[in-house]
Amino acid sequence: MNTVEKFRVNFEQTQQEKPEKKKEKLTAFGVLSDFLDSVKDAVIVVMIIFTFAVRMVGVEGGSMLPTYEDGDWVIVSAMTPGGVEHGDVVVAVQPWERNVPIIKRVIGVGGDTVDIDFSSGEVSVNGEILNEDYIAEATHLFYDVKFPVQVEEGKLFVMGDNRNNSIDSRSSQIGLIDERYILGKTLRTIYPIK
Repeated sequence: MNTVEKFRVNFEQTQQEKPEKKKEKLTAFGVLSDFLDSVKDAVIVVMIIFTFAVRMVGVEGGSMLPTYEDGDWVIVSAMTPGGVEHGDVVVAVQPWERNVPIIKRVIGVGGDTVDIDFSSGEVSVNGEILNEDYIAEATHLFYDVKFPVQVEEGKLFVMGDNRNNSIDSRSSQIGLIDERYILGKTLRTIYPIK
């Protein structure tokens, strides 16, 4: 026998020795079981994401107008690579008298000096006046905190964008926010779609 014939004989023997695969019968139960396994896996993944990576938070009140309105739902990222920065909008769960989370914009971080000229409505950080195109109107409302304020390390000075209708770090009710109480920073509004 030459090489080609040997190969042909071996191939034919191999084909005869292969057991035939049984065709699996698709039943309604099997299809339903596969579907439920897929749904279960998807739910677990979504729960992990919403527990450790992002959350949905509802906005209450008008302190963040015009950025966020009462009734808006926003996605908040719990992961903040590089930490919280100036201008970020954050959700904080620091205890205070109303005992509800607050959503505010970061004006100052640890080591900053925040000052407000309530007559002109200008806010400055480290001697530089902020360009605040996101606010509803200039900052004329003051509370009991004396300015300038030196922000302690590990803390944040926050304010609402609706400056004359917001309780924030200008009030000792809220004061400086400990960074450990930051739930995360907002990414975008998910409802209503704008």
